[in-house]
Amino acid sequence: MSVRTDSSAPYRAGFACFVGRPNAGKSTLTNALVGTKVAITSNRPQTTRHTVRGIVHRPDAQLVLVDTPGLHKPRTLLGERLNDVVRTTWAEVDVIGFCLPADQKLGPGDRFIAGELAGIKKTPKVAIVTKTDLVDSKTLAAQLIAIDQLGRDLGIEWAEIIPVSAVDAEKSAAAGKAGAGAKKDGAGAKAGQVSLLADLLVPLLPESPPLYPEGDLTDEPEQVMVAELIREAALEGVRDELPHSIAVVVEEMLPRPDRPADKPLLDIHANVYIERPSQKGIIIGPKGKRLKDVGTKSRKQIEALLGTPVFLDLHVKVAKDWQRDPKQLRKLGF
Repeated sequence: MSVRTDSSAPYRAGFACFVGRPNAGKSTLTNALVGTKVAITSNRPQTTRHTVRGIVHRPDAQLVLVDTPGLHKPRTLLGERLNDVVRTTWAEVDVIGFCLPADQKLGPGDRFIAGELAGIKKTPKVAIVTKTDLVDSKTLAAQLIAIDQLGRDLGIEWAEIIPVSAVDAEKSAAAGKAGAGAKKDGAGAKAGQVSLLADLLVPLLPESPPLYPEGDLTDEPEQVMVAELIREAALEGVRDELPHSIAVVVEEMLPRPDRPADKPLLDIHANVYIERPSQKGIIIGPKGKRLKDVGTKSRKQIEALLGTPVFLDLHVKVAKDWQRDPKQLRKLGF
């Protein structure tokens, strides 16, 4: 990563927010920049429901990444609330990154978001072309031209237009750990693009002392992150209509009493909520196999996150039509 070594350069710290339609690669990009998993990712749209702050520490700056839900045409009260979260976040950050996938032509959803961004005059905007690993150079060039034209049509002056591949960046980072000073192959170049993105965002931040202590990677409460990891595991392999119906609430996280200091165990009790009794069997699976797989997969991720062995107790419950019920939404944290 290229960083300024000039000690006279001012230190900068501030908030950057990634926006875009659902499944535009915002969470993957947040994780790649932070260097660890702070946002759940899924190939299902509308995975993110909370604004997750990932914190990038650099010698010259601290970049706090606010990951928002994808802006979309809402069909439920939950959808309306998620869109409100996005608009509130836009009003409070120092720079906005608009994520547009390289493998999909600009559509009505992108133009809708760009139109909303055009109304925010003072905040600098960076167009980030994601998923560049999925296209050839000709397709990428056409997308860059289309995004430039979109800005012209709507009166948006992009501070930068930058292509990135967060997926290749992660692969390259792993390869880099295995062999320092790695070859300049395609993956390495694209990893450089993620670093370059941070280099381009930092000058757009205000001069400020650090906002978070060194070493902090997110300010998301641990219970929320644990719930999100369980929900990510529950999203895998279910029918297309089910992801939006799943919510997870961690009811309790307590160290197991009477355990020796060198063999701690954290008891986590969590409920997986769905909207209809007919969905229960999908989540639990034949003879409980699916729910057991969800528990095994999420427990490993939770243990890696918290650095301690975990006993995970999962239960599936029905919260009827919770996406449309204000009382249920409050209970589930929305």
